[in-house]
Amino acid sequence: MVDTRIRTRLEQLAAALGEADWLAGTFSAADIVMVHALLRFEGAHLLDSFPSIATYIDRAEDRSAYQRAFAAQHQVYRDAQGA
Repeated sequence: MVDTRIRTRLEQLAAALGEADWLAGTFSAADIVMVHALLRFEGAHLLDSFPSIATYIDRAEDRSAYQRAFAAQHQVYRDAQGA
């Protein structure tokens, strides 16, 4: 049941993206948050049926703004762990 619901939401995301590069027209915080959430599916093969979403993730990960946001979040995590 969960798998079906996730696939339905991924279908909706793929439809919303359509031919666009980004969710809101230009790269924005919405893309950073969405890609971060989508990365939770890595290794689960749920994205295998959605090549447009996989391409969207790759495109976002290549952005320096995404890399900076991810690094900043990772630093907060490390600081909380006392590393």
